[in-house]
Amino acid sequence: MLITFFRAIILYLIVLIVMRLMGKREIGQLQPFELAISIMIADLASIPMTEIGIPIFNGIIPILGLLVMHLTISVINIKSLKAREVICGKPSILIYRGKINEKALVKERFTINELEERLRGNNVVNLGDVEYAILETSGQVTVIQKPEKRNTIPEDFNITPEYEGIPYDLVVDGKVMNKNLQAIGKNYAWLKKQVEKFNMNPEEALVVTLDGKGQIFCQKKENKED
Repeated sequence: MLITFFRAIILYLIVLIVMRLMGKREIGQLQPFELAISIMIADLASIPMTEIGIPIFNGIIPILGLLVMHLTISVINIKSLKAREVICGKPSILIYRGKINEKALVKERFTINELEERLRGNNVVNLGDVEYAILETSGQVTVIQKPEKRNTIPEDFNITPEYEGIPYDLVVDGKVMNKNLQAIGKNYAWLKKQVEKFNMNPEEALVVTLDGKGQIFCQKKENKED
């Protein structure tokens, strides 16, 4: 029983490392070859995890082999456009200039109901509002609405918003993010002075952030009862 426990931990760590090396895509954004490899890795890990009689390396070695295969295919995808089309396929235009492309729907085995469902997932409830709908190689549908139906942006009114930049976490769960302080050209003394305005020390904060406009958000950690 203890052997099974440790085998499960080892295989979990191996799979975790392999999945991290494969990249940061979300499940819904995986290409077909990435999804296939992910499923195979899960199957390969489950067998030696539960079957003590099977050497653990019988699971680890094929998993590492699939990682090499994934990295190889990824490099080929980057280097060759033709190979990319063969391996990943090409996007399909389901709606073109406001008109549903019936041939594309049939080819991709897409029903009108599925198309409407995907549009609602993009916050579009009316087919008549869509200029283009593109089925990406990952299976997601990108929707481009007609110009008169799109949300307005400052540029439409000749307004140029101020630059906002990105927010920085300066304290997370009481731990000071020194690298972020260095990135903004500040130090601990400055941070402490800012946080003291909220009647606390940096180590007492749940989170402290600084946005691009210099505004500080600070929240104190709740006191846990012993």
